[in-house]
Amino acid sequence: MSARGPTSARGLAGGVLLLVGALLLPLGLAATWARAELTETDSYVETVAPLAGDAAVQQAVVDDVTDGVMARIQLDGLLKGLLRAVPRAERPAVRRHFTHGIRESVAKQVRQVVTGSGFPAMWNGVHRTAHRSLDGTLAAPGNSAVTLDLTPVLERVKRQLSQNGSGMGVDFVRRVPRSGVEVVLLEAAYVPRVRAVYDVVQHGARLLPPAAALCLAGGLLLARRRRRALICTGAGCAAAAALLAVALALLRGRTLDALPTMVSRPAADAYADALTGPLRTGVWLVVGAGTLTAVLAAAGPPAVRAWRARRAAGPG
Repeated sequence: MSARGPTSARGLAGGVLLLVGALLLPLGLAATWARAELTETDSYVETVAPLAGDAAVQQAVVDDVTDGVMARIQLDGLLKGLLRAVPRAERPAVRRHFTHGIRESVAKQVRQVVTGSGFPAMWNGVHRTAHRSLDGTLAAPGNSAVTLDLTPVLERVKRQLSQNGSGMGVDFVRRVPRSGVEVVLLEAAYVPRVRAVYDVVQHGARLLPPAAALCLAGGLLLARRRRRALICTGAGCAAAAALLAVALALLRGRTLDALPTMVSRPAADAYADALTGPLRTGVWLVVGAGTLTAVLAAAGPPAVRAWRARRAAGPG
């Protein structure tokens, strides 16, 4: 009994370490991904750069910039002379028609900028600035909102409008806001919550991956039956990663459903897919590697013995 006691304790400790390591592995993967997206500006910009060519994102930018311009254009001066010659009963319809025409004209100019060859550089620039602002906000005290400043797009639209020549195009330019157009990425009320996540991610990305590796290695070394332990380890890592994939899908759905109605759902879908793409790829790589490890460990020794037997039997 005394001889089996240490052996049983060793096997139990190995099993506990393997279980902990299997659970920590996907968590470490998620923390490493989150740290890269939250703290590494170059990595973030590289992730969102392809979205500059996404049709849904382009349409969202067109709508946001057009709304920002139209909210600040003073139409009374443009309509004053026009409405004098219109009967009072018809003035609301004329005003709506005129406003719609101006909006369509502005949106056309914005769309030309957003679909032009220079937009990807502007897109990367505004996201680089926004991410640096986010990083600074989370690393420093204070609860200021984080915004995506679309001023470079607006300035290009103003140049586009001024190139239309004199008349209404010049009137547009004079009425375009100088303050720019900003899209709120993180409201001030949510900054403390995100900062808490940021602190956890910072420590988790440094501690979880090596802790998972040490637990898995230690568990395999302590295991009495290495082959069975390797099978369980591979299956456990694959299962834990699959659970993380399910959790990500549920979190994605709940987050997108909670967005305000003014936010473009197709554009938000594109953002979510781009940002979580590296993490989802890593998760499924862990699922595949864990499954392959379990299968090879289960089939390996019998296959090797059969191969050796066939070789020993010779060609006859």
